Amino acid sequence: MGNRLSCCRRRDAYRDHHRPENCSACLCDRSGLLGVPDAGGNSAGDDCPTEKPSAACCTYLLEQLLRPLCANEAQLWAARLIDRFGSLPGVFAASSGALFHYVDTEPGIAEFLLAVRTATLHCLRMDLMKGPILSNSKALTDYLSASMAYAPSEELRVLFLNSQNRLLRDEVMAHGSIMEVSIYPREIVKRALELGATALILVHNHPSGDPHPTQSDVQATARIIEGARALEVVVHDHIVIAKSGWTSFRALGLL
Repeated sequence: MGNRLSCCRRRDAYRDHHRPENCSACLCDRSGLLGVPDAGGNSAGDDCPTEKPSAACCTYLLEQLLRPLCANEAQLWAARLIDRFGSLPGVFAASSGALFHYVDTEPGIAEFLLAVRTATLHCLRMDLMKGPILSNSKALTDYLSASMAYAPSEELRVLFLNSQNRLLRDEVMAHGSIMEVSIYPREIVKRALELGATALILVHNHPSGDPHPTQSDVQATARIIEGARALEVVVHDHIVIAKSGWTSFRALGLL
């Protein structure tokens, strides 16, 4: 018993000694509400802390995650992964192909990181299923930020809602390059009819880090709204997700 306690004390002392200052494992609390009819009208983009997590902090947290998996090489792999993908969110946003290619000598690491990402998104998505999605904008933006903010290229996600504004399906409808994604209004409206959806929330990310919509974003959204309106499908909002925060078309007066 005494040997076990002394071992634990040495391990805790090591962790405290190597923990970067001001490093916290807690998630960022994004206040503010989406600009949807029943959830106020302020975008949360300006409310998020602007200070970026340091590489040392990201490396430390990733090392702690990897330590039970590969104790002797956890620090080495944590440093390599943060150096390759830029940050801890960047590691979890990496594709399975990129992870397996980079850690090809230790495939268990890639499998573990992908499992952590899947479990995290599942937990966040479950919060969206508890009630009308428009009444829980914080859960929505937390989920979307975790899913898309650090994605290396643009993608268009559509949340299909029923008449009670509950989530029916969450689907990525298109992938794009680093700078743009092709949006096909006909495919979106067709999918809404297949699912019996009466409303949509459009979401796409800006890998550049700037969450403000571009003119092409505004024009594409207008085309989707026009096509959906003809079939009595409502577009509640279009949300742009980026590393620095998010913006809402409705809050900006663009819908």
